[in-house]
Amino acid sequence: MSKLCEILAPAGNEEMLRAAVFSGADAVYLGLTSFNARRSAGNFTPEALIEAVGFCHARQVKVYVALNTTVYTSELEELEKSIQAAARAGVDAVIVQDLGVAELVRRCAPDIPLHGSTQMSIHTLAGAKQLAQMGFARVILGRELTLEEIRYIAANCGIEVECFVHGALCMSMSGQCMMSAFLGGRSGNRGSCAGPCRLPFAADASGAAHLSLKDMSLISHLQEMQQAGVCSAKIEGRLRTPEYVAAVVTACRAVREGKPYDEALVRGVFSRSGFTDAYLTGKRDGNMFGVRTQADTQQAKKALPQAREAYRREFSRVPVEFTLTVEQEGAKLKATDGTHTAVVYLEQLPEPAEKDQTAAVERCLSKTGGTPFVADNIVLESDGQWYLPANALNEARRTVLEQLLQKRSVVEPWHFSPLALHKTVHPKAAQKQLWARFAAVEQIPQEFVGDFERLILPIAQAEKIPESLRAKTILELPRAMFGVVEEDTAKRIAQAKQMGFAGFEANNLAHIALCSGLPVFAGFGMNITNQTAAEKAVQLGVKGITVLPEVSAEQLNEIAPAVPTGVIGYGHLPLMLTRACPMHNIRSCAGCPKRGELTDRKNRKFPVRCGLGVRTVYNPVVLYLGDKPYALNCDYELLYFTIESPERIKKVAQMYVQHQPFDTELTRGLYFKGTE
Repeated sequence: MSKLCEILAPAGNEEMLRAAVFSGADAVYLGLTSFNARRSAGNFTPEALIEAVGFCHARQVKVYVALNTTVYTSELEELEKSIQAAARAGVDAVIVQDLGVAELVRRCAPDIPLHGSTQMSIHTLAGAKQLAQMGFARVILGRELTLEEIRYIAANCGIEVECFVHGALCMSMSGQCMMSAFLGGRSGNRGSCAGPCRLPFAADASGAAHLSLKDMSLISHLQEMQQAGVCSAKIEGRLRTPEYVAAVVTACRAVREGKPYDEALVRGVFSRSGFTDAYLTGKRDGNMFGVRTQADTQQAKKALPQAREAYRREFSRVPVEFTLTVEQEGAKLKATDGTHTAVVYLEQLPEPAEKDQTAAVERCLSKTGGTPFVADNIVLESDGQWYLPANALNEARRTVLEQLLQKRSVVEPWHFSPLALHKTVHPKAAQKQLWARFAAVEQIPQEFVGDFERLILPIAQAEKIPESLRAKTILELPRAMFGVVEEDTAKRIAQAKQMGFAGFEANNLAHIALCSGLPVFAGFGMNITNQTAAEKAVQLGVKGITVLPEVSAEQLNEIAPAVPTGVIGYGHLPLMLTRACPMHNIRSCAGCPKRGELTDRKNRKFPVRCGLGVRTVYNPVVLYLGDKPYALNCDYELLYFTIESPERIKKVAQMYVQHQPFDTELTRGLYFKGTE
C-alpha cells in the first residue's frame, strides 16, 4: 500500500497558518518578506518565522520556506540573511527556483533539505533526475502533467514528488512566463506577477479572456495520485483566505481517508466558474477556461461562515502517553510523546477509593479535544486504594499538556556558516559578437552568415543544416518536452552528436542531464540572473549563457562567469509557453493551421504558434538594440528570429549589423528599467 500523501497547505500570513494547522494540514509552505513567489502576501519576518515553526512543530506539522524567485547579484547578501533566518528557525526544507539560491543554501546551511520549485519548470524524468543528482530531496512537478506522466517520473526519479492538487492554474508553464514582466514591469519570476492573463486576450477579437484558466481541483483524484507515487499534495493559494485553506485541507483529508467531501463548500470559498481537472486526465479543451464572476464572489460570502467551522477547534493528531501515579502521599501525571516529557505533581492529596478507578481515569485523560494531542496510551500506577477527583485530574491533564506543547515548540536550528561574497564586474568585451537564432533553416540569410559568430536552430532542423554551417551551429532543445517529446529529443541528441555541431542549447535542467558529457550552452529558459547561478551553470558544464531578458543593464554587468554571456538583442519575445491552447476557445485541433492571434484590450495582436505539443505567445512589439551597440556590457547579442519571413529577417539583420534605427515600433525591453 502506498504511503499516505502529505497535505501541504499555503500560509500567506499567520491567520492562514493557524487555519491550515487547525484544519489538519500535514505541512505548510510560506515565505519570508522577500525572495518568495507571493511577495504581496502577508509573509513572515525572521522572528515570526521562528514562532511559526515552533507552533507547527509542536503540532507535528512541517514548515517549508519558499525562496523561489530569481535573484540579482546585488541581492545575494540579503538572500544570505534569509537563508540564515530559515536555518535559525529550523525549517523542514527550502523551496528554490534559482540555481544561485540553491547553491547558497548548500554552502551556508548544507543540512537543510532542498525542494525544487515548480518555477524550475521540471516536467520530465530527466529534469527530476538532474535535481536528484544535484542533491535535492524533492521535485515539485509542473501542473501540466497527466497522471501517467506523473507516475512515470515518480517511479524512476529517486526523490520525492510533489504535485499541486487545488488552486489557481497559470496558463503558462511556471518559470517560463514573461508576460507580466514585459507588459507591466512586474515579474512572475520575481514574485510580483500582476496576472495580465486574467484580462481580455481574445482568440476571436470578442473581448473574452482566452488566457484565463479555471482553478484546478484534483481533490477527487487524490488517492490515484497517492498511488502514482505523489508524496505531497500541494494546495495553491497564499493570497487567498483562511477559510479557503481550511475548506480545501478538510476536503483533502476526507478523500485521503476514503470519505466523501463537501465539493459545494470547496467551490463556494473560491472558484472561477467552477473547476477543471487541468491536465491530469489528458483532456485539454475549451472547458478548461473560465473567469471569476460576480456570482462566484457572492457564493464565497455565503460559504465563509461554514468554512470557518473547519478551523474553530484544534485538530488533534500528536500521540501522547499518560502515566498517572497515585499513592497515599500524593500523585503525579506524566505525559510523553516519545521524545519530550512533562510531569505535573498534583496539589490535591488522593482520597480513599471505594471502587476501581481505572475507567474514570481513562475517561478524564482521554479528553484531549481542543489540543493537538491524542491519548495514545494511558497507564495507571496505583494499588487501587486511592483516587483523585475528576476536576483535579482534568486540571492536571491541561497543565501537563501545556508544558509538553511548550517543550515541543522549541525550534532546533540548522548549522549556518556565513559566506564572504565577492562582487563581480563583467569585463568589457574586446569585440561584441552577434549570434542569431532561427526557427527554420529557410530563414537563414546567407549574405549575413559571416556576421554571426554562432547560429542557433531547433534540433529538429539538424539534418537540414548545411555541413558548412554545423561547426558554428548550436542545436536548441525544446523548452517543453511533454509526452513523447523527451524521448524524441534524447534520440535526436544521440544522432546529432556525431554530426559536427558546436553543441546544444539547454533551456531546462532536463537538458543538462540529456547532454551529459556534450558541449552545452544555457538558453534564456534557464532563467539565469545572477553571478552565483551563472557559476553553478558553468559547474554543470555550460559553455555560454544567454541571461534571462528581465535583467537590467546594471544587473547584467554583475554577471561574469568564465564563459561568454549574452542577451537577446532583437526579437518577438516569447511571453508565454503553454500546454493548453487558447485557440481551443474558438476551434478544435482538427484542421487548425497551428497559428493564431490574441487581441488584447488595446487591440494589439499577440501571435500564437503551436508545435511539439505546446503553444508560444509572442510579444507583437519587437525588442531591438541594434542602434545601441555599446549599451549593454556582455559578450554577445542574440538576434532571436521566430515568426519573421526570410525577407524580413534580411532587413532586420542589415539594420542590426549596420547599427541603424529600427523601422517600426520597438521596445528596449527591461534592460534600462528592470522589474519589480
